[in-house]
Amino acid sequence: MSAPLVVVGDVLLDIDIVGTSSRLCPDAPVPVVEQAEERPRPGGAGLAALLAAAAGREVVLVTALADDEPGRRLRAMLERHMEVAALHLHGGTPCKLRIRAGEQSVARLDAGEGQALDGPVGPRVADAIAGAGAVLVSDYGRGMTRHRAVRSLLGDLRPGVPVVWDPHPRGEPPVHGVRLLTPNEEEAARLAAADGADITGTGLSAAGRRGRHLGRKWGLEGVAITLGAEGALLCDGSEAPFLAPAEPARGDSCGAGDSFAVGAAEVLAEGGPLTAAVSEGVRRASEFVRSGAAAAVAAQLAETGSARLVPERGEDAFDIVERTRRAGGTVVATGGCFDLLHAGHVSLLQHARRLGDCLIVCVNSDASVRRRKGPSRPVTPAADRVRVLEALSDVDAAVVFDDDTPAPLLERLRPDIWVKGADYAGTALPEAETVRAHNGEVVLLPMLEGRSTTRLLSTTKGNAS
Repeated sequence: MSAPLVVVGDVLLDIDIVGTSSRLCPDAPVPVVEQAEERPRPGGAGLAALLAAAAGREVVLVTALADDEPGRRLRAMLERHMEVAALHLHGGTPCKLRIRAGEQSVARLDAGEGQALDGPVGPRVADAIAGAGAVLVSDYGRGMTRHRAVRSLLGDLRPGVPVVWDPHPRGEPPVHGVRLLTPNEEEAARLAAADGADITGTGLSAAGRRGRHLGRKWGLEGVAITLGAEGALLCDGSEAPFLAPAEPARGDSCGAGDSFAVGAAEVLAEGGPLTAAVSEGVRRASEFVRSGAAAAVAAQLAETGSARLVPERGEDAFDIVERTRRAGGTVVATGGCFDLLHAGHVSLLQHARRLGDCLIVCVNSDASVRRRKGPSRPVTPAADRVRVLEALSDVDAAVVFDDDTPAPLLERLRPDIWVKGADYAGTALPEAETVRAHNGEVVLLPMLEGRSTTRLLSTTKGNAS
């Protein structure tokens, strides 16, 4: 895309005060948060624009900023990564402060009720919107989508410029020509109810009816209702809606909707269809949550000044480990031959993934398997074993090693937790010393009774004879 992605919307300053807590306050039953660290980040349209810029896009952010201390902090954070074309924000910059003890929010304080009021926009804003290659409207109900001049510019875009509109219950209806509306379930229910639509219930059926209603009401090409862990449902006038399923991702979902909208906008900017846009949006949102979500963006900004969290295609195991560590996550690894993947393997991998924030599988090479198991093994070559493993939702990456033990590879990976099956109980693991030398721990997990590749192969040979 030669022309930039223009993000139009309301910006907030989000601040996490992150610390630890091990006791209650003596004069009230509230936790005492100690060793607190402030982690500021742009919120609202600012987060969406930052995620797009971090993914390598040229981005222009059209917003409203006040000349106050939070507004100046936002401008300084954003202008390092993109062009900012700002209107005057009347009133204080919206600021949300979360106090967190570990992964748990203790309290949230909201301040600043600034609004973008009607008035002239100036040539910088007008030129930015007119020159857009694609537009993402990120509405947070603070006035940017009510601004008549901004709405007029959005309605007069060049033919073929795709617009993704991420709505807010307190915001405004989309302008004519929007290609994709991206409400979550609650937003879709509120928008449909505000229009007098009597659509009750939850789940895919209700979401589909609401999506079709909103699409007809506003003349939209597509409505993608995000469903959290279930993915997103695209209603585009087809007989049946399209469901883009999500990969399992645990963690804070704050900002996942912004990540979804950015991913969808990027695909549409390249001329992709709505189904591909929604699928990419779901993938990006899942990766965003898995990477630590908006809290990890704040940590990244504080540490490196970069907000890059979404992994590039082709990211290898070492990139994933580095990204997980930068976000403050726990790296889990396990290893084995994984020849003829069976239910016992799957159970082990599922339990291992739950122990941390990424799971790296160390896979014996073909030569290594032959040395361990004999000349008839492996049945499945290493490339195929890796492909099958990486298709599992619990596996973040698989890497092949040719040594007799995974110790040299673990010296590079340095996992926080190294997982083996309980059948290794009482066995001296040669790699354990390497893991513990880097402050990692070895954990044994239970195995499913009677499941093993050797037994499967013996049964198969017996049946064949």
